[in-house]
Amino acid sequence: MSTGIKQFSALLIFGNIENLILAAQGVAAAVNPLGLAILSLIAASCWLLIGTFGTRFAMKYSRAINFIGGLAIFILGIQAMMESIPGILAFFH
Repeated sequence: MSTGIKQFSALLIFGNIENLILAAQGVAAAVNPLGLAILSLIAASCWLLIGTFGTRFAMKYSRAINFIGGLAIFILGIQAMMESIPGILAFFH
């Protein structure tokens, strides 16, 4: 893996995990997939702008930001699993 991509590998992995969690929550909530896709693109664009222009300011808070982001992904994952339990139990009955 080249040096340029290697430094972003964790971001790619956890970004994909976050997308899977959000998709699972969308399916569990039975939302319109097109609407969810449009809102996801808007949110990703906003994060791109925030990341592009807010990086210098946020560098001194990078450890806290990493912790909070990881915690949010963990909590969203637990929430998605908890919301899917009734559907799983219904499958086995």
